[in-house]
Amino acid sequence: MNAASNPIEISFELAASRCADLTPLVYQRLFDAHPETQAMFRSQGSELVKGSMLALTIEAILDFACARSGHFRLIACEATSHDGYGTPRELFIAFFAVIRNSLRDLLGEEWSNEIAHAWDQLLADIDAFAGATA
Repeated sequence: MNAASNPIEISFELAASRCADLTPLVYQRLFDAHPETQAMFRSQGSELVKGSMLALTIEAILDFACARSGHFRLIACEATSHDGYGTPRELFIAFFAVIRNSLRDLLGEEWSNEIAHAWDQLLADIDAFAGATA
């Protein structure tokens, strides 16, 4: 499968055509689903941190779903790093579903069965890759 036909990449491309910045959508969904996470972003400059964290996460997701050139390893590294912050591994992994759900809502009717299946598989693969606690 080449990158142009990858449903994960397509979902991000469609989202980008509808929304210049996913950050507010993703983090509002995160805070709604996991209110305890709001306290993790109360410092000055947290908007920049959220945007940067989301951008790196999207890069890692796309690499994990497509080329696997190395950027995807950030997922495992950050899982361990977040362990050090006291973030439960389940909450770290849940962030990927928050991203998926934000894209699904943004895409509406363009959220195809193929995209849904690819995301379901991706989330299972990410959980297997980084979900187990060390």
